[in-house]
Amino acid sequence: MPTAIKRVVIVGGGTAGWMTAALLARVLGRQVAITLVESDDIGIIGVGEATIPPIQNVNAVLGIDEAEFLRETKATIKLAIRFDDWGAIGESYYHTFGAAGRNLPFCSFHHFWTRARRAGMDVDYWDFDLNRLCAVEGKFAKIQSGDPTWNLPYAYHFDSSLYGRYLRGYSERLGVVRVEGLVQHVRRDAQSGAVTALSLRDGTEIAGDLFIDCSGARGLLIQQQLNVGYEDWGHWLPCDRAMAVPSTRFAQTAPYTRAIAQGCGWQWRIPLQHRNGNGLVYSSRHCSDEQAADILLNNLDGEALGEPRIIPFRTGRARRQWDRNVVAIGLSSGFLEPLESTSIYLIQSAIVRLLHLFPHAGIDDRVVQEYNRQSQIEYETIRDFIILHYHATRRDDSAFWRDLRAMPIPERLAAKIALFRSSGVLTQDPLDIFMEPSWVQVLMGQGALPADYHPLADGPDDAELAAQLRQIAALKREPLANMPLHDSFLRAFGGAAA
Repeated sequence: MPTAIKRVVIVGGGTAGWMTAALLARVLGRQVAITLVESDDIGIIGVGEATIPPIQNVNAVLGIDEAEFLRETKATIKLAIRFDDWGAIGESYYHTFGAAGRNLPFCSFHHFWTRARRAGMDVDYWDFDLNRLCAVEGKFAKIQSGDPTWNLPYAYHFDSSLYGRYLRGYSERLGVVRVEGLVQHVRRDAQSGAVTALSLRDGTEIAGDLFIDCSGARGLLIQQQLNVGYEDWGHWLPCDRAMAVPSTRFAQTAPYTRAIAQGCGWQWRIPLQHRNGNGLVYSSRHCSDEQAADILLNNLDGEALGEPRIIPFRTGRARRQWDRNVVAIGLSSGFLEPLESTSIYLIQSAIVRLLHLFPHAGIDDRVVQEYNRQSQIEYETIRDFIILHYHATRRDDSAFWRDLRAMPIPERLAAKIALFRSSGVLTQDPLDIFMEPSWVQVLMGQGALPADYHPLADGPDDAELAAQLRQIAALKREPLANMPLHDSFLRAFGGAAA
């Protein structure tokens, strides 16, 4: 008979471990006992400090006060990512959390924009996107309106170490037991191979029914014990190292992330309340660590607050993220570079998936298979979206960009790009977190423009279309006049740290 799940043991802290603990305790705290094992001797890797809007769902489930959260994690608002020099050197575009214009049934706004462009109208697609307009002017407010024209979706930039600390305090208040120590031995059932207990260096033994591996890229349980294997995607995403360094904060905090393409990779700039996060993601085949340090340190907007830290990584995913009674969450489950700020989202999504499929009465192989199926699709669709940024480019100024332009890409992604280029049509893959507006912005922002448009866009004549576009642009700008600057919002809302 399957063993009922009464004891959950989480191996590892950081964002992955403590977010897992917090959500499990909030949702299942009365049904299961939760223990988290971590050691202060093991450092925490916080590659990404930027998030996407679903992080608000986590905070809502946990009942977290937003102003307190902003203060405690030194957080700022994120409306978009600004991509510099990706399509071609000197070009920029925004991937926002919003959507441009207004859609009609069966006909999205970008079809009308394509029609206007082909008619010779000088219209900027992003002038119809409220998130981009606010980002450019450095403004933000929580808009209360039922009109989707003024939707202003947002996420956060925050200090990931402070976020982990914040979630730890929350989890412990809900009864999660933290045990300090290093795992020295893993006990397993002789017949099934399932993990039964962890033996710590000080002799403590912690038994459990379900183990969650949040031990980082080393995969203490999922790889070192269960040896599930790893699917390497380095042939599609050749960047294999990141170099990170904090710097002094901006005088005015921009409500967006910057992703600046370089000759061997790309650089991030993330504004926080107390400092800026900076880093370079690069390919070691195209750039030495010394060259990477020169690129990073010579492209800071402020004074460096430390020495650059090198973080090697291998892009890909564990072949099974759930095996027997071990679920891998965080870096132990796989890694995708932080270009689209999906690292923390993948942690969140894995926990939510586990909650939906939680094996209360005992582990069922069919449930495990479904969890792994959904995980695979999610990883692959995010992977394809990131590949798009590298592949849809006209850059040929370095071997790095020439190699990426020429490489074969996944068939599903190639078909998606070809369909959009020919007709402006996009299909939505199941479990793809990036909706049509995201794909449109990146495709068109990097120069992949559609050759045709939907016939419904031919409804208005040229004069009517121009008038409608002017009206939509004016409506989109309407909230800006009374909207405070981003820093003013943080202070007035009570979210600015002292």
